Amino acid sequence: MARWAPLKKDQLESLATEFLHNYARGRATVAVDGRYNAGQKEFADGLADTLRASTKHVFRASMDDFFQPRAERDRAGWLDPRAHYRSAYDYSLFRRVLLDPFRTAGSTGFVLTGFDEQRNQPVTQPKWMSAGPDAVLVVDGVYLHRPELAPLWNYSVWVTRTQAPPATELETRGAEADEFYISSVDPSMKASAIIDNTDPGHPRRVFEDSC
Repeated sequence: MARWAPLKKDQLESLATEFLHNYARGRATVAVDGRYNAGQKEFADGLADTLRASTKHVFRASMDDFFQPRAERDRAGWLDPRAHYRSAYDYSLFRRVLLDPFRTAGSTGFVLTGFDEQRNQPVTQPKWMSAGPDAVLVVDGVYLHRPELAPLWNYSVWVTRTQAPPATELETRGAEADEFYISSVDPSMKASAIIDNTDPGHPRRVFEDSC
């Protein structure tokens, strides 16, 4: 018999309520991490919209706007899954222009995008943002529970889904990079919530026994 799962709207409202119970005031950061192509971007969009309904000032960002230049990724090994995990994103830039200034909760400005993947160049005229004392930053991506980022999130979601076998070289790289990341970090043990997104219209929260 199929297991019941709530509508996406209800699941998002449940997570938002849980988050706001602990972070109703002040600046807070939320990571929506997940396997390659698990639907974390769309899930993060929905969670941000749900939090906005609570009158919280919410900002959205994606790690895909902080890639390394393609030459750097090629040098590391374009189809090498471990190189992709280690070198695909510019975490120094991400922290310098977005995560660290947002977390200071002062008047320091921050930017939501650092690299233009289509043009393969840094964003030359970034739009600087500011926020009041009460604000939330929701970031989606992969590898967000890696050791240098995991302590910086106030709340995090690990999104997974049943995946079809990889059909392309890039999908194979993504799947193998996922396995390396999971075996190295075990994001499900670090996340505040685990979501099975196999049915995106009915995402189901999973509770794992850590004993």
